[in-house]
Amino acid sequence: MKKEFSALKKSEFPFVYDVTKTACERAFTDLEKAFKNFFKKRAKYPRFKKKGVRDSFYISAQYIRLEGDRLRVPKLGWVRMTERLRLPGRILSVTISRISGMWFASITVDIPDAVECSDNQVHSAVGVDLGINKLATLSDGTVFENLRVTKKFERRLRRLNKSLARKKIGSNNWKKAKLKLSKLHYRIKCVRQDVIHKMTSYLADNYSDIVMEDLNTEGMLRNRKLSKALADVGFGEVRRQLEYKAIRIYFVDRFFPSTKLCMSCGQLHDMPLSKRIFKCDCGVGPVDRDLHAAQNILRQGLPECA
Repeated sequence: MKKEFSALKKSEFPFVYDVTKTACERAFTDLEKAFKNFFKKRAKYPRFKKKGVRDSFYISAQYIRLEGDRLRVPKLGWVRMTERLRLPGRILSVTISRISGMWFASITVDIPDAVECSDNQVHSAVGVDLGINKLATLSDGTVFENLRVTKKFERRLRRLNKSLARKKIGSNNWKKAKLKLSKLHYRIKCVRQDVIHKMTSYLADNYSDIVMEDLNTEGMLRNRKLSKALADVGFGEVRRQLEYKAIRIYFVDRFFPSTKLCMSCGQLHDMPLSKRIFKCDCGVGPVDRDLHAAQNILRQGLPECA
């Protein structure tokens, strides 16, 4: 495919000479990866990239120059960045992308591994129970509240969606309304990411072993009554961040009845969502259902040798 493209680009696609050649070369690598994921049934069939939707391009290390808060982009020149690169190390590549009318440079840096445990982190383990009412409840009683970001911006979202629907598709006013809506979605994403990053960083900095449930997020989102609230929490993003931040992370089977099972006698209780307090005849409780679930998750998922 590269040979075919190289033979045709001068006559049929001359615009590719206006940008760095690594942008085109990377497209073939990404296409190969996409087809491999498709044939291994990890992703859907690859789709053509559409202009104006997730615009981005790749620059390899040999064509990158970085001086202070300036980045040199091939064929474009020096571009000023809002902040300096904070990570020391060897630069591997840069991916430049556009989100909501703003341009971002994602710089990949090779830095040495330095995993050091703090004094309060040594041999400390915690169970994490994720939920909608509370973002996370830890087995030691720490609680992270759910900000319900989408609900906070719901009125403004509705107003901007109505404004976009009233515009003629493709007109200048339609493009302006679309950009406003896109910026609001980006702001909601940033607020949600900020909350999750602060929580996962706290867990990684204070605990060496983290135990959480292997939640079936895709199946949970099929519940029409809870899908909006579940998507707003971002269970998948919490797991993704903890997997690369935490020193050790363990998962409890998704069918383990962490909320219903008594941690003392093992009796199963009926616990509908409206019932927020757990109490057992053996003497356990009354205790918050989320705290009880987090303690059960810790006992079930933490290996004996940890």
